[in-house]
Order: sequence, then C-alpha cells, then structure tokens
Amino acid sequence: MAAVRASPRIRSLHLLFPGPDGAAAVRRSLSSATAPPASAAARAMSSPSSSAAAPSPYTTLVGRVTCEREIKRSKFIAIAAPVPNERAAMSFLDEVKDPRATHNCWAYKVGEQFRYNDDGEPSSTAGKPIYSAIVSSGIDMVMVVVIRYFGGIKLGTGGLVRAYGGVASECLKDAPTCLVKPKARVGMEVPFDLLGTVYNQLQHFQAEDIKQDYDTGKDGTVMVMFKMEYEKIENLGNAVNSACSRKIELFL
Repeated sequence: MAAVRASPRIRSLHLLFPGPDGAAAVRRSLSSATAPPASAAARAMSSPSSSAAAPSPYTTLVGRVTCEREIKRSKFIAIAAPVPNERAAMSFLDEVKDPRATHNCWAYKVGEQFRYNDDGEPSSTAGKPIYSAIVSSGIDMVMVVVIRYFGGIKLGTGGLVRAYGGVASECLKDAPTCLVKPKARVGMEVPFDLLGTVYNQLQHFQAEDIKQDYDTGKDGTVMVMFKMEYEKIENLGNAVNSACSRKIELFL
C-alpha cells in the first residue's frame, strides 16, 4: 500500500519569497515610495502574491549510503540517497530496486511532502517504519529503499516493523550529512554608474550565478540577476542602499 501527503511549503521573510530555486516569484521594493513601472526584465521576475514564509535550512545526505543486515535468514539491504523532488525519488527507486528480490519497500521525505510503500508486505509494516526512521533522523530531501530477500522464516508484523525500521535507521544513523541553505533568484535594476559598487556588495555577500540583462526599457540601467541565500537578502539590500546612497529596487 502507499500513503501520500503533500502540502506546499510556506515561505516568507516579511514578504513572499519563491521556493529553493525561485520557481515562483514576488517583487519586493526596498523603497517606501511608489515605484515607477517595472521593466520587462523585472516583470518577468515578479508576480502578485500574498504573504508566506522563507524556507528554512535543512539537513540532507551528502551522497548515497547503504546498509545490509540478515534477520532470521532474510537479507535486508537499505539504500539511501538525497533527492530534490518526487521525480528524482522515483528515478532513484527505478535505479536501485531489484526485480529478483521478494520486496522493494521504500519511503521518501521532500520538505512537507512524503510517501511510502510496503510493496506487498502487510500494511504499514515496511514503508511506514522506513518513513518513521527518516523523520527520527532529522534528515530531509531523502529517499530510502529497503530490499528484502526472503529467507524462509516469517517475521510477523512486529518483526517486520522492527526489521525495516531498524535497517533504515542504521543506514541513516552515521551517514555523512550537510546543511543546505535554500537560495532565491534575485534581480535588481542598477544604473550603469553604480554597477561597480553593486558588484562589490554581491561579491561580499557571496552571490552566485550573476547575470546581466540590458533590455530593461530604461536608458542607462541594467538588470543584474543572481542567486543568494534567503537569510542574506535583507542585509544585502541594506548594504547596497547604503553603499549607493539611494534606494535600489530588488525583485524576487
């Protein structure tokens, strides 16, 4: 059986922010005054919205890990890996499952979205314990597949829960992890004469994937686009305004 739950992650930081890769976007003005009409490049990065919360940093696996245990002659192999979304989780399952095995049970957690599957084992004796092991580990954006080769001795429902949950927990227990800080795609319209000043601030705040778009519809202005950790955006905006001695508009 499979259990599914999906709910959107709430995002905001006094204003609405997009997801980790900036899929949805909102416009934010650092000026309290009414802003002039946005350029085409700015409008492409902004959309009407309501308030939400910025995604929090999360812990995930550095890479793939495995764990193998034998329980009453049945072999259990747990394989875990970081996954960015459900599609990647299903691709990982297709890659590691063994059609020769008795069962290929699994669970994943991607933010507030999760799913698990017993693959023929009695209901809630395999997928759910694997998912519980993920939650207990504190690891997010992860998929765990537990492959079972039946050894001829039945374990009973309690034994199955302990076996699947136990091998999943053991797999995740000492796995190398890392802290991931979600990033937003940000843009700002910058006068040509302030580009050097703005770039100094972008370098200081470790902006990534910096690009420029000169098709802003405004003479002497360029749209500078980049990726930055959510928690740094507020300070970047303040630093840019201070260094430029004027309000610079940010788009997210």
